[in-house]
Amino acid sequence: MSMIHDLELIVRTVLQTDPSFRAIGRDEMERHIVDARQNALADDKDAFLLSLMRLLALPGNGHTRLIPNTAILVLPLRLVTIGSTVRLLGAPSGFAGAIGGELIAINGIPITEIEASAAKFLAGTRQRRRVIGPILFVWPGALQRLGVFSGDTNVDYRIRDAAGWISELVLDTADRVPGSALYPRNEHGKADPLWSPKAFLEINDLGQRGLRMGLPSFFDPGEKALSNAVSEAADLVRSRPATPLLIDLRGNTGGSFLRAMPLIDALSDGAEHRRVALLVDKFTFSAAIVFAAILKHRLGARLRLIGEEMGDGLTFFAEGGTIDLSSSGAAVRYSSAFHDWAGGRIDETTPSEIAEKIVPVGTLALDHGWTADLDDVEMHDQFCREVLDSLKP
Repeated sequence: MSMIHDLELIVRTVLQTDPSFRAIGRDEMERHIVDARQNALADDKDAFLLSLMRLLALPGNGHTRLIPNTAILVLPLRLVTIGSTVRLLGAPSGFAGAIGGELIAINGIPITEIEASAAKFLAGTRQRRRVIGPILFVWPGALQRLGVFSGDTNVDYRIRDAAGWISELVLDTADRVPGSALYPRNEHGKADPLWSPKAFLEINDLGQRGLRMGLPSFFDPGEKALSNAVSEAADLVRSRPATPLLIDLRGNTGGSFLRAMPLIDALSDGAEHRRVALLVDKFTFSAAIVFAAILKHRLGARLRLIGEEMGDGLTFFAEGGTIDLSSSGAAVRYSSAFHDWAGGRIDETTPSEIAEKIVPVGTLALDHGWTADLDDVEMHDQFCREVLDSLKP
């Protein structure tokens, strides 16, 4: 089956139904459709996928995007943006000494220049682009399109360690692995690409100091485990109305905020003097952002937002679904509903159960910035203790 079929499916299913494209002119869309069609006819899969990435990035809506991970082969490096720098979190054994270092250049071109060139292929906010962008840096087809790689045998990565020493990692482009082996569809930022939450609720009881609750995901295909975890958390919160709380939403890529509402109710009802801190990062998305927005609306100054800017803004298109492209092997995420948690607006696409919950939050400005490697347990634990101490009256 031809990749033309994939393109036709996108035009029919996404471009004609996804409301985020209403603001994009038909002529502009058509230019990118023609580019994708030409690459499909030339049977150039990498170029075709990149054309689709650029097409689907036009609305700037992060929920609408092409996900190439399962369709491409990449060089065996796991790169993740920590804070505002791209770090090496995984590499073949011969390069293990460079793990943890900062990527500063590819083939002599500064990574900042490459990121700027890559932006047009990446959907969403600056933070979402930082989350999904690193796969482009190990995808030879993308590096060629970005003018970084001419198609020669090797690609040279320069990595700087904490002491300032620079290592050169020279990789043979013949040695590639499936993109999905190193880059998960829902990027969580951890060193292990196969990481998934072991439970929907993590509790660290620090006694008089307070409680830390980790909520690593709101996505539960089984529909029972998340609801049970939320119920357990809500009961615990109600049983300790004066206890300071730190809720960790880092790496929570979303799911259903509606199923987390019992915990929001418990946090905001009957505890007028309680102080709550939310720990968030660029890997906090979708339903987890909505969780933060509703809690901020209810608690006001009693809520402290700590960490780094989240992966999306408060106005976006979501819901929709995911379609698999049978010819190219990629996936497409598309949207169907308007959300505006900044101004509290809805439109005809907003589902009624969501429209009932939408509130005008304005902004979710950080009260305190903090960035750390998600796998640095010791630093994380110390910081959590300091945050809980700061919540006491």
